[in-house]
Amino acid sequence: MAAKAGLPADFEWGFATAAYQIEGAVAEDGRGKSIWDTFCHLEPTRTKGADGDVACNHYHRFEEDFDLLTRYGAKAYRFSISWSRLIPLGGRDDPVNEAGIAFYNRLIDALLKRGITPWVTLYHWDLPQGLHDRYGGWLDVEESQKDFERYARLCYERFGDRVKNWITLNEPWIQSIFGYSTGGNAPGRSSTNEQSAEGDSTTEPWIVGKALIMSHARAVAAYNQDFRDTQQGQIGISLNGDFYEPWDPEDERDHAAAERRMQFHIGWFANPIFLKEDYPACMREQLGARLPAFTADDFTVLRAAETDFYGMNYYTSQFARHRDGPPSPTDYVGHVDELQQDKAGTPVGEESGLHWLRSCPGMFRKHLTRVHALYGKPVYVTENGCPCPGEDEMTRDEAVDDPFRIRYFDTHLDAVCKSVKEDGADIKGYFAWSLLDNLEWSDGYGPRFGVTFTDYDTLERTPKKSALLLKSMFAQRQGIEVVG
Repeated sequence: MAAKAGLPADFEWGFATAAYQIEGAVAEDGRGKSIWDTFCHLEPTRTKGADGDVACNHYHRFEEDFDLLTRYGAKAYRFSISWSRLIPLGGRDDPVNEAGIAFYNRLIDALLKRGITPWVTLYHWDLPQGLHDRYGGWLDVEESQKDFERYARLCYERFGDRVKNWITLNEPWIQSIFGYSTGGNAPGRSSTNEQSAEGDSTTEPWIVGKALIMSHARAVAAYNQDFRDTQQGQIGISLNGDFYEPWDPEDERDHAAAERRMQFHIGWFANPIFLKEDYPACMREQLGARLPAFTADDFTVLRAAETDFYGMNYYTSQFARHRDGPPSPTDYVGHVDELQQDKAGTPVGEESGLHWLRSCPGMFRKHLTRVHALYGKPVYVTENGCPCPGEDEMTRDEAVDDPFRIRYFDTHLDAVCKSVKEDGADIKGYFAWSLLDNLEWSDGYGPRFGVTFTDYDTLERTPKKSALLLKSMFAQRQGIEVVG
Protein backbone atom coordinates (compact mmCIF):
# COMPACT_ATOMS: atom_id res chain seq x y z
CA MET A 1 0.00 0.00 0.00
CA ALA A 2 1.10 3.54 -0.63
CA ALA A 3 1.84 5.80 2.31
CA LYS A 4 -1.38 7.23 3.71
CA ALA A 5 -0.16 9.56 6.46
CA GLY A 6 -2.83 11.71 8.04
CA LEU A 7 -3.14 10.66 11.67
CA PRO A 8 -1.05 12.09 14.50
CA ALA A 9 1.56 9.88 16.15
CA ASP A 10 -0.45 9.86 19.39
CA PHE A 11 -3.65 8.63 17.70
CA GLU A 12 -5.25 6.09 20.06
CA TRP A 13 -6.16 2.75 18.56
CA GLY A 14 -7.09 -0.70 19.71
CA PHE A 15 -9.94 -3.15 20.04
CA ALA A 16 -13.27 -3.21 21.84
CA THR A 17 -15.43 -5.76 23.66
CA ALA A 18 -18.39 -5.88 26.06
CA ALA A 19 -18.71 -7.79 29.33
CA TYR A 20 -21.75 -9.97 28.65
CA GLN A 21 -20.53 -10.88 25.18
CA ILE A 22 -17.21 -12.33 26.31
CA GLU A 23 -16.86 -12.80 30.07
CA GLY A 24 -19.00 -15.81 30.94
CA ALA A 25 -18.76 -16.85 34.62
CA VAL A 26 -22.22 -15.39 35.11
CA ALA A 27 -22.81 -17.09 38.47
CA GLU A 28 -19.25 -16.99 39.83
CA ASP A 29 -17.74 -14.91 42.61
CA GLY A 30 -20.97 -13.22 43.63
CA ARG A 31 -22.11 -11.76 40.31
CA GLY A 32 -25.82 -10.98 40.17
CA LYS A 33 -28.13 -11.53 37.22
CA SER A 34 -28.54 -8.93 34.48
CA ILE A 35 -31.49 -8.48 32.16
CA TRP A 36 -29.47 -10.27 29.46
CA ASP A 37 -29.06 -13.34 31.66
CA THR A 38 -32.84 -13.48 31.92
CA PHE A 39 -33.50 -12.64 28.28
CA CYS A 40 -31.12 -15.29 26.93
CA HIS A 41 -32.92 -18.02 28.85
CA LEU A 42 -36.47 -17.19 27.78
CA GLU A 43 -38.52 -19.96 26.21
CA PRO A 44 -39.02 -19.98 23.32
CA THR A 45 -35.57 -18.56 22.70
CA ARG A 46 -35.16 -14.94 21.61
CA THR A 47 -31.40 -15.35 20.98
CA LYS A 48 -31.24 -18.32 18.60
CA GLY A 49 -30.62 -20.60 21.56
CA ALA A 50 -27.49 -18.72 22.66
CA ASP A 51 -26.56 -17.30 26.04
CA GLY A 52 -23.60 -15.67 27.76
CA ASP A 53 -23.19 -18.25 30.53
CA VAL A 54 -19.74 -19.20 29.23
CA ALA A 55 -19.34 -16.95 26.16
CA CYS A 56 -15.58 -16.69 25.45
CA ASN A 57 -14.74 -17.43 29.11
CA HIS A 58 -12.77 -14.18 29.18
CA TYR A 59 -13.28 -14.10 32.96
CA HIS A 60 -10.76 -16.92 33.26
CA ARG A 61 -8.73 -16.29 30.08
CA PHE A 62 -8.17 -12.54 30.02
CA GLU A 63 -4.39 -12.89 30.33
CA GLU A 64 -4.36 -14.95 27.14
CA ASP A 65 -6.61 -12.41 25.44
CA PHE A 66 -4.40 -9.53 26.50
CA ASP A 67 -1.39 -11.36 25.09
CA LEU A 68 -3.26 -11.18 21.78
CA LEU A 69 -3.62 -7.41 22.20
CA THR A 70 0.15 -7.20 22.64
CA ARG A 71 0.74 -9.37 19.60
CA TYR A 72 -1.60 -7.19 17.53
CA GLY A 73 0.21 -4.01 18.63
CA ALA A 74 -2.83 -2.41 20.24
CA LYS A 75 -2.24 0.79 22.18
CA ALA A 76 -5.64 0.74 23.91
CA TYR A 77 -8.46 -1.62 24.84
CA ARG A 78 -12.09 -0.72 25.38
CA PHE A 79 -14.08 -3.04 27.64
CA SER A 80 -17.21 -2.77 29.75
CA ILE A 81 -17.78 -3.46 33.42
CA SER A 82 -20.66 -5.70 34.45
CA TRP A 83 -22.75 -3.58 36.84
CA SER A 84 -24.19 -6.70 38.51
CA ARG A 85 -20.71 -8.11 39.08
CA LEU A 86 -19.92 -5.06 41.24
CA ILE A 87 -23.36 -4.48 42.81
CA PRO A 88 -25.30 -7.75 42.39
CA LEU A 89 -28.70 -6.15 43.06
CA GLY A 90 -27.72 -2.86 41.41
CA GLY A 91 -29.10 -0.27 43.80
CA ARG A 92 -27.43 2.62 45.59
CA ASP A 93 -28.09 1.06 49.00
CA ASP A 94 -27.25 -2.51 47.97
CA PRO A 95 -24.03 -4.33 48.97
CA VAL A 96 -20.87 -4.10 46.88
CA ASN A 97 -19.34 -7.37 45.71
CA GLU A 98 -15.64 -7.12 46.52
CA ALA A 99 -14.83 -10.18 44.40
CA GLY A 100 -16.13 -8.30 41.37
CA ILE A 101 -14.01 -5.28 42.24
CA ALA A 102 -10.99 -7.57 42.55
CA PHE A 103 -11.60 -9.07 39.10
CA TYR A 104 -11.60 -5.71 37.35
CA ASN A 105 -8.56 -4.62 39.36
CA ARG A 106 -6.70 -7.65 38.02
CA LEU A 107 -7.92 -6.92 34.52
CA ILE A 108 -6.89 -3.24 34.59
CA ASP A 109 -3.51 -4.05 36.09
CA ALA A 110 -2.91 -6.74 33.46
CA LEU A 111 -3.47 -4.17 30.71
CA LEU A 112 -1.20 -1.57 32.29
CA LYS A 113 1.54 -4.16 32.77
CA ARG A 114 1.49 -4.64 28.99
CA GLY A 115 1.51 -0.90 28.30
CA ILE A 116 -2.10 -0.94 27.01
CA THR A 117 -4.41 1.94 27.95
CA PRO A 118 -7.73 0.86 29.48
CA TRP A 119 -10.94 2.45 28.21
CA VAL A 120 -13.87 1.58 30.44
CA THR A 121 -17.54 1.55 29.44
CA LEU A 122 -19.76 1.66 32.51
CA TYR A 123 -22.91 0.34 30.85
CA HIS A 124 -23.15 -1.91 27.79
CA TRP A 125 -26.84 -2.94 28.05
CA ASP A 126 -26.55 -5.34 31.02
CA LEU A 127 -28.81 -3.69 33.63
CA PRO A 128 -28.93 -5.61 36.92
CA GLN A 129 -32.08 -7.73 36.93
CA GLY A 130 -32.62 -6.62 40.52
CA LEU A 131 -33.34 -3.05 39.39
CA HIS A 132 -35.67 -4.19 36.63
CA ASP A 133 -37.60 -6.27 39.17
CA ARG A 134 -37.56 -3.54 41.85
CA TYR A 135 -38.92 -0.57 39.90
CA GLY A 136 -38.87 -1.32 36.17
CA GLY A 137 -35.24 -0.37 35.62
CA TRP A 138 -34.86 2.36 33.00
CA LEU A 139 -38.63 2.92 33.00
CA ASP A 140 -38.23 4.80 36.28
CA VAL A 141 -36.35 7.95 35.27
CA GLU A 142 -35.70 9.22 38.78
CA GLU A 143 -34.65 6.01 40.51
CA SER A 144 -32.48 4.67 37.69
CA GLN A 145 -30.33 7.79 37.39
CA LYS A 146 -29.62 7.81 41.13
CA ASP A 147 -28.59 4.15 41.09
CA PHE A 148 -26.43 4.66 38.01
CA GLU A 149 -24.68 7.60 39.64
CA ARG A 150 -23.82 5.48 42.68
CA TYR A 151 -22.49 2.70 40.42
CA ALA A 152 -20.42 5.22 38.43
CA ARG A 153 -18.99 6.73 41.62
CA LEU A 154 -18.00 3.28 42.84
CA CYS A 155 -16.08 2.70 39.61
CA TYR A 156 -14.33 6.08 39.80
CA GLU A 157 -13.42 5.45 43.45
CA ARG A 158 -12.02 1.96 42.92
CA PHE A 159 -10.51 2.21 39.43
CA GLY A 160 -10.04 5.90 38.66
CA ASP A 161 -6.47 5.99 39.94
CA ARG A 162 -5.56 3.90 36.87
CA VAL A 163 -8.46 4.39 34.44
CA LYS A 164 -8.35 7.79 32.72
CA ASN A 165 -10.83 7.16 29.89
CA TRP A 166 -14.50 6.61 30.75
CA ILE A 167 -17.56 5.97 28.59
CA THR A 168 -20.83 6.20 30.50
CA LEU A 169 -23.25 4.40 28.17
CA ASN A 170 -22.95 2.32 25.04
CA GLU A 171 -25.58 3.01 22.36
CA PRO A 172 -28.54 4.28 24.40
CA TRP A 173 -30.57 4.28 21.16
CA ILE A 174 -30.26 0.49 20.94
CA GLN A 175 -31.18 0.02 24.61
CA SER A 176 -34.23 2.26 24.21
CA ILE A 177 -35.54 1.04 20.86
CA PHE A 178 -34.59 -2.63 20.75
CA GLY A 179 -35.22 -3.13 24.47
CA TYR A 180 -38.51 -1.22 24.77
CA SER A 181 -39.98 -0.74 21.27
CA THR A 182 -39.21 -3.74 19.07
CA GLY A 183 -38.52 -6.12 21.95
CA GLY A 184 -35.61 -7.74 20.11
CA ASN A 185 -33.14 -7.07 22.93
CA ALA A 186 -33.35 -7.36 26.71
CA PRO A 187 -35.61 -6.78 28.53
CA GLY A 188 -37.77 -7.53 25.49
CA ARG A 189 -40.67 -5.16 26.14
CA SER A 190 -42.86 -4.28 23.15
CA SER A 191 -46.47 -3.86 22.06
CA THR A 192 -45.60 -4.69 18.43
CA ASN A 193 -43.66 -7.93 19.01
CA GLU A 194 -45.91 -10.98 19.40
CA GLN A 195 -43.26 -12.67 21.55
CA SER A 196 -43.44 -9.86 24.12
CA ALA A 197 -45.98 -10.12 26.92
CA GLU A 198 -45.45 -6.61 28.24
CA GLY A 199 -44.61 -3.15 26.98
CA ASP A 200 -45.92 -0.06 25.20
CA SER A 201 -43.91 0.80 22.09
CA THR A 202 -45.60 4.19 21.80
CA THR A 203 -44.23 5.54 25.08
CA GLU A 204 -41.62 3.34 26.77
CA PRO A 205 -38.62 3.91 24.47
CA TRP A 206 -38.89 7.68 24.96
CA ILE A 207 -39.11 7.33 28.77
CA VAL A 208 -36.05 5.06 28.73
CA GLY A 209 -34.22 7.53 26.50
CA LYS A 210 -34.67 10.29 29.06
CA ALA A 211 -33.56 7.97 31.87
CA LEU A 212 -30.36 7.19 29.96
CA ILE A 213 -29.65 10.83 29.13
CA MET A 214 -30.06 11.86 32.76
CA SER A 215 -28.04 8.88 34.00
CA HIS A 216 -25.20 9.90 31.71
CA ALA A 217 -25.48 13.47 32.96
CA ARG A 218 -25.47 12.45 36.63
CA ALA A 219 -22.40 10.25 36.12
CA VAL A 220 -20.50 12.99 34.28
CA ALA A 221 -21.49 15.69 36.75
CA ALA A 222 -20.28 13.46 39.59
CA TYR A 223 -16.94 12.94 37.87
CA ASN A 224 -16.53 16.63 37.14
CA GLN A 225 -17.39 17.63 40.69
CA ASP A 226 -15.55 15.05 42.77
CA PHE A 227 -12.98 13.17 40.69
CA ARG A 228 -11.69 15.13 37.73
CA ASP A 229 -9.26 17.36 39.62
CA THR A 230 -7.47 14.47 41.30
CA GLN A 231 -7.78 11.77 38.64
CA GLN A 232 -7.25 13.94 35.55
CA GLY A 233 -9.28 11.72 33.24
CA GLN A 234 -11.81 12.27 30.49
CA ILE A 235 -15.38 11.05 30.07
CA GLY A 236 -17.73 10.65 27.12
CA ILE A 237 -20.56 8.54 25.71
CA SER A 238 -20.75 6.13 22.74
CA LEU A 239 -23.64 6.83 20.39
CA ASN A 240 -24.59 4.64 17.45
CA GLY A 241 -26.04 6.00 14.24
CA ASP A 242 -25.88 5.43 10.51
CA PHE A 243 -25.26 8.17 7.98
CA TYR A 244 -28.19 8.80 5.61
CA GLU A 245 -28.36 10.29 2.15
CA PRO A 246 -31.55 11.08 0.22
CA TRP A 247 -33.03 8.19 -1.78
CA ASP A 248 -33.86 10.69 -4.54
CA PRO A 249 -31.21 13.42 -4.55
CA GLU A 250 -33.56 15.61 -6.63
CA ASP A 251 -36.36 15.48 -4.05
CA GLU A 252 -36.10 17.96 -1.19
CA ARG A 253 -38.48 15.78 0.84
CA ASP A 254 -35.88 13.00 0.79
CA HIS A 255 -33.15 15.42 1.81
CA ALA A 256 -35.34 16.41 4.77
CA ALA A 257 -36.02 12.72 5.48
CA ALA A 258 -32.29 11.93 5.63
CA GLU A 259 -31.64 14.75 8.09
CA ARG A 260 -34.70 13.84 10.16
CA ARG A 261 -33.59 10.21 10.39
CA MET A 262 -30.19 11.25 11.73
CA GLN A 263 -31.85 13.52 14.27
CA PHE A 264 -34.01 10.62 15.49
CA HIS A 265 -30.91 8.42 15.62
CA ILE A 266 -28.30 10.78 17.07
CA GLY A 267 -29.80 14.16 17.92
CA TRP A 268 -32.17 12.46 20.37
CA PHE A 269 -29.22 11.95 22.73
CA ALA A 270 -26.54 14.29 21.41
CA ASN A 271 -28.60 17.50 21.50
CA PRO A 272 -29.35 17.38 25.25
CA ILE A 273 -25.91 15.97 26.16
CA PHE A 274 -23.62 18.10 23.99
CA LEU A 275 -25.70 21.15 23.12
CA LYS A 276 -27.56 21.36 26.47
CA GLU A 277 -30.84 21.85 24.63
CA ASP A 278 -34.15 20.04 24.06
CA TYR A 279 -34.59 17.12 21.73
CA PRO A 280 -34.53 17.92 17.99
CA ALA A 281 -37.58 19.89 16.88
CA CYS A 282 -38.60 17.17 14.41
CA MET A 283 -38.86 14.67 17.29
CA ARG A 284 -40.90 17.03 19.42
CA GLU A 285 -43.18 17.74 16.45
CA GLN A 286 -43.83 14.05 15.69
CA LEU A 287 -43.94 12.64 19.22
CA GLY A 288 -45.50 15.48 21.18
CA ALA A 289 -46.18 14.70 24.84
CA ARG A 290 -44.86 11.15 24.44
CA LEU A 291 -41.39 12.67 24.52
CA PRO A 292 -40.73 13.44 28.20
CA ALA A 293 -39.89 17.06 28.93
CA PHE A 294 -36.69 18.23 30.58
CA THR A 295 -37.30 20.25 33.73
CA ALA A 296 -35.28 23.24 34.89
CA ASP A 297 -33.55 20.93 37.38
CA ASP A 298 -32.72 18.49 34.56
CA PHE A 299 -31.04 21.25 32.58
CA THR A 300 -29.03 22.23 35.66
CA VAL A 301 -27.64 18.70 35.79
CA LEU A 302 -27.06 18.63 32.01
CA ARG A 303 -25.12 21.89 32.17
CA ALA A 304 -22.95 20.49 34.98
CA ALA A 305 -22.23 17.43 32.84
CA GLU A 306 -19.64 18.85 30.46
CA THR A 307 -18.73 15.82 28.34
CA ASP A 308 -15.23 15.58 26.91
CA PHE A 309 -15.68 13.54 23.75
CA TYR A 310 -18.14 11.98 21.36
CA GLY A 311 -17.77 8.20 21.09
CA MET A 312 -18.97 7.07 17.66
CA ASN A 313 -20.11 3.53 16.99
CA TYR A 314 -20.42 3.26 13.21
CA TYR A 315 -20.96 0.28 10.93
CA THR A 316 -22.96 1.28 7.87
CA SER A 317 -25.03 3.87 6.01
CA GLN A 318 -28.41 3.97 4.25
CA PHE A 319 -30.69 5.97 2.00
CA ALA A 320 -33.74 7.72 3.43
CA ARG A 321 -37.00 8.16 1.51
CA HIS A 322 -39.83 10.30 2.82
CA ARG A 323 -43.19 8.79 3.67
CA ASP A 324 -46.53 10.38 2.95
CA GLY A 325 -49.41 10.54 5.40
CA PRO A 326 -49.28 10.57 9.18
CA PRO A 327 -46.60 8.61 11.07
CA SER A 328 -47.49 5.47 12.98
CA PRO A 329 -47.73 5.88 16.77
CA THR A 330 -44.97 3.26 17.07
CA ASP A 331 -42.66 4.87 14.50
CA TYR A 332 -39.17 5.56 15.87
CA VAL A 333 -37.22 6.45 12.71
CA GLY A 334 -38.76 9.81 11.87
CA HIS A 335 -41.39 8.66 9.35
CA VAL A 336 -38.93 7.57 6.65
CA ASP A 337 -38.13 4.45 4.68
CA GLU A 338 -34.59 3.12 5.15
CA LEU A 339 -33.20 1.63 1.96
CA GLN A 340 -29.93 0.10 0.76
CA GLN A 341 -30.37 1.28 -2.84
CA ASP A 342 -31.12 4.76 -4.12
CA LYS A 343 -33.73 5.68 -6.71
CA ALA A 344 -31.35 4.76 -9.55
CA GLY A 345 -30.79 1.31 -8.04
CA THR A 346 -27.24 2.07 -6.92
CA PRO A 347 -26.37 0.09 -3.75
CA VAL A 348 -25.17 2.04 -0.76
CA GLY A 349 -22.14 -0.22 -0.46
CA GLU A 350 -20.64 -3.68 -0.70
CA GLU A 351 -22.47 -6.49 1.12
CA SER A 352 -20.97 -7.95 4.30
CA GLY A 353 -21.92 -11.06 6.26
CA LEU A 354 -25.04 -9.36 7.68
CA HIS A 355 -28.00 -8.10 5.68
CA TRP A 356 -28.07 -4.70 7.39
CA LEU A 357 -24.34 -3.94 7.15
CA ARG A 358 -22.79 -2.68 3.94
CA SER A 359 -19.36 -1.15 3.59
CA CYS A 360 -19.79 2.60 2.99
CA PRO A 361 -16.49 4.34 3.78
CA GLY A 362 -17.36 7.49 1.82
CA MET A 363 -20.44 8.04 3.95
CA PHE A 364 -18.42 7.24 7.07
CA ARG A 365 -16.21 10.23 6.24
CA LYS A 366 -19.29 12.44 5.89
CA HIS A 367 -20.63 11.10 9.16
CA LEU A 368 -17.42 11.86 11.07
CA THR A 369 -17.23 15.35 9.62
CA ARG A 370 -20.92 16.07 10.29
CA VAL A 371 -20.82 14.91 13.91
CA HIS A 372 -17.70 16.92 14.71
CA ALA A 373 -19.15 20.03 13.10
CA LEU A 374 -22.49 19.69 14.90
CA TYR A 375 -21.30 18.90 18.39
CA GLY A 376 -17.83 20.43 18.51
CA LYS A 377 -16.19 17.67 20.51
CA PRO A 378 -13.25 15.41 19.71
CA VAL A 379 -14.48 12.14 18.22
CA TYR A 380 -13.28 8.67 19.13
CA VAL A 381 -14.55 5.88 16.89
CA THR A 382 -15.41 3.48 19.71
CA GLU A 383 -16.71 0.70 17.43
CA ASN A 384 -16.21 -0.09 13.75
CA GLY A 385 -16.04 -3.46 12.04
CA CYS A 386 -17.89 -6.16 10.12
CA PRO A 387 -18.37 -9.87 9.52
CA CYS A 388 -17.19 -11.21 6.16
CA PRO A 389 -19.70 -12.62 3.65
CA GLY A 390 -20.35 -16.27 4.51
CA GLU A 391 -18.05 -16.18 7.53
CA ASP A 392 -20.64 -17.70 9.86
CA GLU A 393 -20.49 -20.92 7.81
CA MET A 394 -16.69 -21.08 7.48
CA THR A 395 -14.24 -23.38 9.19
CA ARG A 396 -11.47 -21.84 11.25
CA ASP A 397 -8.93 -22.21 8.46
CA GLU A 398 -11.29 -20.49 6.05
CA ALA A 399 -12.33 -17.71 8.43
CA VAL A 400 -8.83 -16.57 9.36
CA ASP A 401 -8.35 -15.46 5.76
CA ASP A 402 -10.59 -12.37 5.83
CA PRO A 403 -9.91 -10.08 2.87
CA PHE A 404 -13.31 -8.39 3.13
CA ARG A 405 -12.61 -7.29 6.71
CA ILE A 406 -9.11 -6.13 5.74
CA ARG A 407 -10.58 -4.05 2.93
CA TYR A 408 -13.31 -2.71 5.24
CA PHE A 409 -10.77 -1.56 7.83
CA ASP A 410 -8.43 -0.12 5.20
CA THR A 411 -11.09 1.96 3.46
CA HIS A 412 -12.67 3.13 6.71
CA LEU A 413 -9.29 4.24 8.07
CA ASP A 414 -8.80 6.16 4.84
CA ALA A 415 -12.14 7.85 5.58
CA VAL A 416 -10.87 8.85 9.03
CA CYS A 417 -7.74 10.35 7.47
CA LYS A 418 -9.73 12.33 4.91
CA SER A 419 -12.10 13.64 7.56
CA VAL A 420 -9.10 14.82 9.59
CA LYS A 421 -6.84 16.15 6.81
CA GLU A 422 -9.33 17.49 4.29
CA ASP A 423 -12.41 18.31 6.40
CA GLY A 424 -10.71 19.48 9.58
CA ALA A 425 -12.49 17.08 11.92
CA ASP A 426 -10.85 16.28 15.26
CA ILE A 427 -10.73 12.47 15.35
CA LYS A 428 -8.54 11.18 18.18
CA GLY A 429 -8.95 7.40 18.23
CA TYR A 430 -10.34 4.22 16.72
CA PHE A 431 -11.40 0.90 18.25
CA ALA A 432 -12.04 -2.08 16.00
CA TRP A 433 -15.03 -4.23 16.88
CA SER A 434 -14.21 -6.76 18.06
CA LEU A 435 -11.18 -8.40 19.64
CA LEU A 436 -12.90 -11.81 19.62
CA ASP A 437 -15.75 -13.53 17.84
CA ASN A 438 -18.39 -13.49 20.56
CA LEU A 439 -22.08 -13.52 21.48
CA GLU A 440 -23.78 -11.09 19.10
CA TRP A 441 -26.75 -10.50 21.39
CA SER A 442 -30.02 -11.63 19.79
CA ASP A 443 -28.10 -12.95 16.76
CA GLY A 444 -26.43 -15.52 19.01
CA TYR A 445 -23.12 -17.03 17.98
CA GLY A 446 -23.71 -16.63 14.24
CA PRO A 447 -22.13 -13.38 12.99
CA ARG A 448 -18.37 -13.20 13.55
CA PHE A 449 -17.15 -9.64 14.05
CA GLY A 450 -13.89 -10.63 15.71
CA VAL A 451 -10.37 -10.17 14.43
CA THR A 452 -9.72 -13.37 16.39
CA PHE A 453 -11.52 -16.61 15.50
CA THR A 454 -13.19 -18.21 18.52
CA ASP A 455 -13.89 -21.94 18.42
CA TYR A 456 -17.02 -22.06 20.55
CA ASP A 457 -16.52 -25.76 21.38
CA THR A 458 -12.93 -25.54 22.60
CA LEU A 459 -12.71 -21.73 23.12
CA GLU A 460 -9.40 -21.78 21.28
CA ARG A 461 -8.46 -18.38 19.84
CA THR A 462 -6.85 -18.03 16.40
CA PRO A 463 -5.78 -14.65 14.98
CA LYS A 464 -7.27 -13.68 11.63
CA LYS A 465 -5.13 -11.93 9.04
CA SER A 466 -6.88 -8.62 9.70
CA ALA A 467 -5.72 -8.65 13.34
CA LEU A 468 -2.10 -8.86 12.28
CA LEU A 469 -2.40 -6.13 9.63
CA LEU A 470 -4.08 -3.36 11.61
CA LYS A 471 -0.82 -2.29 13.27
CA SER A 472 0.77 -1.61 9.89
CA MET A 473 -2.39 0.10 8.63
CA PHE A 474 -2.21 2.59 11.49
CA ALA A 475 1.57 2.96 11.25
CA GLN A 476 1.28 3.94 7.58
CA ARG A 477 -1.29 6.58 8.40
CA GLN A 478 0.78 7.90 11.30
CA GLY A 479 4.01 7.96 9.32
CA ILE A 480 5.57 5.40 11.64
CA GLU A 481 8.08 2.87 10.39
CA VAL A 482 7.09 -0.67 11.35
CA VAL A 483 9.93 -2.93 12.41
CA GLY A 484 9.40 -6.71 12.26
